[in-house]
Amino acid sequence: MDRLLDPNEGLPTGVVARDAILLTTVRLHTFAGQMHLTNASGFFFERDTSLFLVTSRHVVLDRENDHTPDRISIELHTDPENLARSTGFSIPLYRDRCPLWRDGTDGGGGVDVAVIPIDRDALPEPSLYRAFCADNLACERDEIEIGSPLLVVGYPLGFQDTLHRMPVVRHAALASSFGLRFQGKGYFLTDARTHRGTSGAPVVMPIDRRHTARRSALKEVPWLLLGVHSSRLDLGSRDLDLDEALGLNCTWYADILMTLTKP
Repeated sequence: MDRLLDPNEGLPTGVVARDAILLTTVRLHTFAGQMHLTNASGFFFERDTSLFLVTSRHVVLDRENDHTPDRISIELHTDPENLARSTGFSIPLYRDRCPLWRDGTDGGGGVDVAVIPIDRDALPEPSLYRAFCADNLACERDEIEIGSPLLVVGYPLGFQDTLHRMPVVRHAALASSFGLRFQGKGYFLTDARTHRGTSGAPVVMPIDRRHTARRSALKEVPWLLLGVHSSRLDLGSRDLDLDEALGLNCTWYADILMTLTKP
């Protein structure tokens, strides 16, 4: 008889399976040489034996705003018994002036998502993290309805649990029909309060309890990965004195990851 797997197995003390979502996401710093430029969010995605760091494309290159970093840095946990122990890990963005990250386009134009291949052998040993995979991506049978509650996992304004080096989550709601490309673009809308530094954060929702087989297969990260948070959406015609901001955000569909992570 096969041994029943404990969904909390391999997790640090005090971290339950649902909270493992916090181990998927890292705070990301961009640099030009030794100059620190910006803070952002990113998360891990694995395909077969390959590991990737996912973030917004404008985090790694935004020529319109003269943002041209040459490397990024993330922080990794190194002790399963003590989450206060961590180390920095630097990732170059170019080699011989060629970008090491991947981005893409779809029928609506450029997609604000970038993936950076990670050499597992170069990671500190041990490294404590969790990664989404293809099974976390939403499919038709998930029946995601308008208004569904979502979570955005990231580092607003660079804020984090400074002791345990963990991200925080913000509540969001699905503000446009999931599966319809809003205004023909490759994103959907969320209704949430977000800040700078959240770019590149995963947007997730719990796996429906009806899908017990899928929940069982995703013990390490029992969440649906719907998209990658990009930016707040605003109207150029909004009166800054009379009208509040819309409070809506663009989230790029996560299925682009299957294209960007092809061997």
